[in-house]
Amino acid sequence: MVTVLARHGKIVDFRTYGKRDLASGAPMEKDTIFRIYSMTKPITGVALMILCEQGKWIPGDSIAKYIPEFARLKVFKGIDADGKPILEDPAHVPTMAELMSHTAGFTYGIFGTSPVDKMYREARVLGSDNLKQMIDKLAGLPLLYQPGTRWVYSVSVDIQGYLIEKLSGKKLGDFMRENIWQPLGMKDTAFFITPEKSGRFATLYAANAAGALAASNGGNVAMDYSKEPTMPSGGGGLLSTAGDYLRFCQMLLNGGELGGVRILAPSTVALMRTNRLPPAMREAREFGIGFFQINPGFGFGFDFGIYTDPGFISHTVGRGTFTWGGAAGTWFWIDPANDIVFIGMIQRVILPGSPDMDTIAHQAVYQALLNP
Repeated sequence: MVTVLARHGKIVDFRTYGKRDLASGAPMEKDTIFRIYSMTKPITGVALMILCEQGKWIPGDSIAKYIPEFARLKVFKGIDADGKPILEDPAHVPTMAELMSHTAGFTYGIFGTSPVDKMYREARVLGSDNLKQMIDKLAGLPLLYQPGTRWVYSVSVDIQGYLIEKLSGKKLGDFMRENIWQPLGMKDTAFFITPEKSGRFATLYAANAAGALAASNGGNVAMDYSKEPTMPSGGGGLLSTAGDYLRFCQMLLNGGELGGVRILAPSTVALMRTNRLPPAMREAREFGIGFFQINPGFGFGFDFGIYTDPGFISHTVGRGTFTWGGAAGTWFWIDPANDIVFIGMIQRVILPGSPDMDTIAHQAVYQALLNP
């Protein structure tokens, strides 16, 4: 593991633990490169908001305004006597804001057990050759639920990646590199790893049938990082380091600026970290993923989870802390109330029974915070 804690823009603690590869005994290093999986999502969200600031779209727009293939999306209502899906029209067309908050009606296909998730798997939505092919597949599949009525973790951020390519005219990785990574000095963040950096790449582990750690290809989130992907995943495809991700998070904590370089306006960052889920949706406590559970104290903004009332759920973070994590155990949080950024990087696939490192780290950090 690698952890880094910063306060008031300065690193307080930066540590490494254990090995990055058990077979060779190679130790973890501060510049070890990790699969950050869903910690890709906030970076994609920032990229899309850059285009929003350029006037290319606004949150209230329908998604179909920019993806006309989605103009005739239907909503799954059930299965008829012949085993065929019953479809209905959406009560309203899903919006860009709903796309960025996982409330537009899409699902993932790799986590759920619904008939629609099964359709996603059979269509190999995430196994598409390119982003346009993914969009074409999704256009032929129903939404899981009526837009705006549920929060379901989904392919929404991969759709955002397609939108970035379409609205900018550039490949997703190129747009991110030119507008986020290079300006912020994120020199090791990319969708693939070059040969000269491969020696710093952490091995990924998962529990085998006997419960012991074994090297893994990622299972249902397996990706080939040896070359530039033809379908870059805005939802989970990036590699990064703790130091690179710290720079990204510090930029957001600073209101969109780092080292004299402005990525977003403060008002745009504020919009991204504002909860968009109504009380009834949070009080239902139906929805979650990994260690994050939507509830009265935890909501969701634009590609970030939000601690709306951390005391209600007995978390020690400041109110308004925004956060997320990745399938291989990586996690981060940004706490504006206490001027804190924390990054944790592990390469061990999260499974039932995995320790909740996010909560453990909260307790350690805030017990040490004596001067709020």
